[in-house]
Amino acid sequence: MHKPAYTPMPPLSALRAFEAAARHLSLTRAAAELHVTPGALSHQIRGLEELLGVKLFERKVRAIALTAAGRQLYPGLQTGFGQIRDAVASLDAVNAGNILVVSTSPGMTAKWLAPRLYRFSADYADIDVRITSSLNNANFETDGIDIAVRNMPADPPPDPALHFEKFVDISLVAVCSPRLIEKHGPVRSARDLARMPLIHDESLSPRVRAPNWKEWFDAAGIADVDLRRGLHFNSADHALDAAGEGAGVLLAHDLLAYDDLRIGRLVIAAKQALPSGRAFHLVWPKGRKPSAAAEGFRRWMKKEVAATDWTIIKGRRGDASK
Repeated sequence: MHKPAYTPMPPLSALRAFEAAARHLSLTRAAAELHVTPGALSHQIRGLEELLGVKLFERKVRAIALTAAGRQLYPGLQTGFGQIRDAVASLDAVNAGNILVVSTSPGMTAKWLAPRLYRFSADYADIDVRITSSLNNANFETDGIDIAVRNMPADPPPDPALHFEKFVDISLVAVCSPRLIEKHGPVRSARDLARMPLIHDESLSPRVRAPNWKEWFDAAGIADVDLRRGLHFNSADHALDAAGEGAGVLLAHDLLAYDDLRIGRLVIAAKQALPSGRAFHLVWPKGRKPSAAAEGFRRWMKKEVAATDWTIIKGRRGDASK
């Protein structure tokens, strides 16, 4: 009997289950992406292993890792499924026009991106931009996202599924309304802030560890400040709005506070800035060629940041704090 001239194709569902698990290195995340249970996903992968006669994963406690056979199989499947997704996306582009879907946080949307998008529309009049705002990370496989703006570590570890492009580092600056200084008196040093009402931006908590007022006062050499007091917000734009209304002093992301500082709604309350160790990144999936619209958005974002007048953040101070 002659050996067949081709290798029989395993079930597409099993190959898709393996590709998702290999990309995430997590059965739980892969199952959530494919809308199946982890048990069902594991069953599909074991069936594929039996069919191929090789082990594809090393199963560890609460983790999985690719075997040599799995590492050999994964790149071809990743490319193949990526091409399938691109083919389907090309039909969507024909049906829906030149649509660009951007995912970012509510704070970035309200305080920086939305006030500038009219300039993007002027430069790229044929692109229909749709912004989806959420504190959760976008799922590029299921949410129809083309590109995302994320607050991440300044030097994030490599991700097998995502490209990262940093476009601006984040520093934290103490800001407040000029009316607050008029009410509470001059701010001659960082110590004076200890007696003023504080506003806490907890938009990244509890997902990541981000610098806060404790680190700011520690860096200033000031101890014994009651940090339990003050307003707490889980959205950066709400915290900035409260500061603009005179509710207290906020430790704000410098880029998000930029426009309020530029128009004088906020002023720098104290000279000390705190490096956050984080940055805003543009993020898009590997294995998918960025569309012309996404490439245009990347270029425009970098141009907008390059046009930022950082002296406003460093020098726009209240009269009482000079």
